[in-house]
Amino acid sequence: MRLPTLIAAAMLATATRAAPLVTNVPTLTVAGATRALADAQTSATASNNPSAIAVVDASGLLIAFVRMDGVRPGSVDLAIGKARAAAYMRRPTSELEDNVSKGRVGLATAGLTTLRGGAPIMVRGQCVGAVGIAGLSKEADTTIANDVAALIGAAS
Repeated sequence: MRLPTLIAAAMLATATRAAPLVTNVPTLTVAGATRALADAQTSATASNNPSAIAVVDASGLLIAFVRMDGVRPGSVDLAIGKARAAAYMRRPTSELEDNVSKGRVGLATAGLTTLRGGAPIMVRGQCVGAVGIAGLSKEADTTIANDVAALIGAAS
């Protein structure tokens, strides 16, 4: 029984030595978050959809935020929650909402904000952050978040 354990340990040690210990991952900068915030605010103004707008990094930590005039106080937490959920799950929160509607309640009970209006910012296949929008309409929230995330991802 000792021989299989030694063989497994040797295989694991070899595999560990061959694997890189650090990777190069793109990171959303404050300048990128500020641009996403400005683009979202411009879009929200143009569509007459005052919004709370949150931009988070890949781990869901807040980088930039604005609450436009006329936005309900509860929208602040919703925008941040949508951005965090999109970053955590690496997909738009519209997909999460659809999954919950179909009975996947585990997503909601995990503390994720599973409402439309959050979109991950993807750069070269890597999530670098996310945008969360909470305004007057879930359709406008979704459009703004998706458009801004795509613009920032493409500009990087």
